[in-house]
Amino acid sequence: MVDNANRRTSTGAALVLLALLLGGCATSIADMPLVGVPSDAPARPKEASAYPAVHDLPPDRQQAVLDTAEQAKIEKELMAARDRQAVVSGAPAAR
Repeated sequence: MVDNANRRTSTGAALVLLALLLGGCATSIADMPLVGVPSDAPARPKEASAYPAVHDLPPDRQQAVLDTAEQAKIEKELMAARDRQAVVSGAPAAR
């Protein structure tokens, strides 16, 4: 009974070790011509792309911010459009 448990443990450990070893080879297997890339896949770039500039901020907007009256007008138009759509769809209008 003890031999069977030891055998299972060692077999499990060997399988985990084998999976870890083969996992390290995944990139080289993907580059093999018969295994990795499908025939219709685009070619890989020869040079790795640079990291995106995450700290660069976009330029300031040229348009001015809406004033309160313009914002209220747009909100009323949106609420009217929502109510019209609710009537067309048959759902009760949300307030």
